Amino acid sequence: MLCYLHKPRTLPLRCFAVFRRVFVQRDEARQIAAVVQRGERQHTFRVGSLLFRAVGRLLPQQMDAFHNEAAIFPVGYHANRFYWSMRYSNRRCKYLCYIEEHESRPLFKVKVVEKGHDDVVLTGTTPTGTAWAQVLEAVARMRSCSGTLKLFPVYLKGEELFGLKTSAVTRIIESLPGVEACERYTFRYGRNPLMEWPLAFNPSGSARSEPKGSVGSIVGLVPGVLSLSPGESVAAAHQGRHSKSAQYRRMKAEWKSNVYLARSGIQGLGLYAARDIEKCTMVIEYIGTIIRSEVANRKERLYEAQNRGVYMFRIDNDYVIDATITGGPARYINHSCAPNCITEVVTVEKENKIIISSCRRIQRGEELCYDYKFDLEDDQHKIPCHCGAVNCRKWMN
Repeated sequence: MLCYLHKPRTLPLRCFAVFRRVFVQRDEARQIAAVVQRGERQHTFRVGSLLFRAVGRLLPQQMDAFHNEAAIFPVGYHANRFYWSMRYSNRRCKYLCYIEEHESRPLFKVKVVEKGHDDVVLTGTTPTGTAWAQVLEAVARMRSCSGTLKLFPVYLKGEELFGLKTSAVTRIIESLPGVEACERYTFRYGRNPLMEWPLAFNPSGSARSEPKGSVGSIVGLVPGVLSLSPGESVAAAHQGRHSKSAQYRRMKAEWKSNVYLARSGIQGLGLYAARDIEKCTMVIEYIGTIIRSEVANRKERLYEAQNRGVYMFRIDNDYVIDATITGGPARYINHSCAPNCITEVVTVEKENKIIISSCRRIQRGEELCYDYKFDLEDDQHKIPCHCGAVNCRKWMN
């Protein structure tokens, strides 16, 4: 038996072609978040013929006008689209897409950049509008005259050409602060908790609502609705109604100096003490739209269909506070198994108010939290707890 030994040879890799099926496991949400977190002017990436440059942002007063059923239109949005030329049948050129504000309405601007020609700026009040409509009509005429494959502009939407419906861009836009106030828009992905955007400019009215997973049944008949425990359902008798009313009025005048929003070590955003807070002090009110329980059930299904985070708090058996769209910063208070706050109902001028009060002395800079008191669920519907307390129960329900 003969055995031939050959010296190993170094074979240079001349191409990266793979002649077999390859599956690449990637986390798109985490990848996009990593790109965004590089910095305000550095989150550039390319998807096909779209080069994403800047997402822009929306102020609370712009939410209603700057969206439709298909897309959200942040002011300052910028993307480049490489598309067919309006002048040559077999050539592409660059289209710079911008969204600006004009008379409190979105203005869509497309700048045509082509070598050997002066730049042309097209504007419109809708994504398709005058801007992309002129481009598509010119390209369609060019193809018709040259006998090449026909283009049907009626099937091309401006939202798609602007890149607003590209999945990666949509994930970023849906994570902007305050976009939950866009009532006509149907969310595809919801907020990405990995993205660290600045807080909204007016947290008390239109701050971002951070989506959570399904929370199952909570104490109080309506699934996904926070409720009060029996010991917290009425104010302490020894303090008296007039004392509670006076505390409430003082809290309403001072709450902005009591708390501030910041990134939470528990989950997403959190509410923190801006000063030292003594025990049994009213800190903030849980505000929103007061609706009946039957309406709360319907709205919860609607929000879930739109992939929104549901923020509701039960006042009693008949009424619920819906803070999903019109809520204040109290909805950002996280759960903890070792809370420093409790919730209670206070009657002020014949109206029931949900108040977050301190149950011990809270030091400045400490995150506010209370026990959500979710009902116990089976293992399939368990929600993990990340409070980090010594006595953490590991599960919220």
